[in-house]
Amino acid sequence: MLAALTFAQEHAERGLLPLTHRVQVDLHGSLGATGRGHATDRGVILGLMGEKPDTVEPDSVAHKLEMLRQHGTLALLGIHPLAFDPGTDIRFRPTPLPAHPNALTLSALDSDGMSLTTQTYYSVGGGFITTNVSAASSSARVAPPHPFFSGESLLAQCHQSKLSISELVLANELAWDDAESVRVRLLRIWQVMADCVHRGTMANSTPLASGLRRRAPDLLRRLQADTDKHDDFLTSMDWVNLFAMAVNEENAAGGRVVTAPTNGAAGIVPAVLHYYVGFVPGANEDRICDFLLTAAAIGMLYKLNASISGAEVGCQGEVGVACSMAAAALAAVLGGTPEQVEHAAEIGMEHNLGLTCDPVGGGLVQIPCIERNAIAAVKAINAARMAVRSDGGHKVSLDAVIQTMRATGADMAIKYKETSLGGLAVNVVLC
Repeated sequence: MLAALTFAQEHAERGLLPLTHRVQVDLHGSLGATGRGHATDRGVILGLMGEKPDTVEPDSVAHKLEMLRQHGTLALLGIHPLAFDPGTDIRFRPTPLPAHPNALTLSALDSDGMSLTTQTYYSVGGGFITTNVSAASSSARVAPPHPFFSGESLLAQCHQSKLSISELVLANELAWDDAESVRVRLLRIWQVMADCVHRGTMANSTPLASGLRRRAPDLLRRLQADTDKHDDFLTSMDWVNLFAMAVNEENAAGGRVVTAPTNGAAGIVPAVLHYYVGFVPGANEDRICDFLLTAAAIGMLYKLNASISGAEVGCQGEVGVACSMAAAALAAVLGGTPEQVEHAAEIGMEHNLGLTCDPVGGGLVQIPCIERNAIAAVKAINAARMAVRSDGGHKVSLDAVIQTMRATGADMAIKYKETSLGGLAVNVVLC
């Protein structure tokens, strides 16, 4: 959606909308192999229409797509109508481009079929897009006061500044924005996460595309009815399962989720944060912000030094990273030292190494993704609790496990990296 929106906006800025007769889209690599199951084609259509992921109304999507199907007309950026047939104007090409396994090429053509604008975008995970994978990212923003590029340098910066990880990340953010704006955006992220859990547990939630039954609404009813089991110390884990599955069922149905760090792993950080808010005394908005800032710090390290793309490194780059982020964040708000937080992040990834991305049903983000988020959320809580009850010392560093994850992803066969060509994807058939 972001790539298509960016393409349409840049095309319009060149004054070429009036000349545009047709738009054609080619989905390459993993986007071509699993694009239908991942709703990549629908995302492209909505982006061309001018919609944004954070503002599009999920309940309006089905109507927009039905109007396109009936009339065969798409209004580019909502203002320039043109004929558009998703069956022919969006082409699925499973062969990847050399630069990255997730790529899409968009072309705007005039009435003679001549190209007006053509651009290839690479979807590198977590909603990030680029037109040049190899180019170093550049920014005109001022340098942050506490830069870090590894777990080791993050801890060194914390020691030097005498700041916690969340305080350090906040100080860096304040180099670019004011404290109130950062806080508002953090709490907006939490609100979207909370809304997603709520929507995912409603009895009238949108059905999943595959026809699979949602489990979160029924699980909520069972938990609310089990009043005689409140003394079961594992009941909290049942709620964590609920939170994670509710989010990922919303994702599977095309609802709004927070990429944390990706959509396929979007249930883990919210589930662990809901656990903190609901089951740990003393939770408040300040600590929620600390949780998200800490999670962000860990996510940055994976994004910089490895990958958060299932198409590049398998599900260890999605669910594994989310588990690591959530474990670190929970350890932080449980009072962990920077060393204990780093330890929690390491545990969260170490026991997800080698996790494959093999979605069943041609890329539907449902099996094993929904349950996998629930399992990883519980694993993150355990990792955090193990870390804060230790002295922070451990043999395997976060940097070592990130390096190992990257190497493992490079060694992993392509059929286990978001292509639906191996693993459960070929051994389980959705009927």
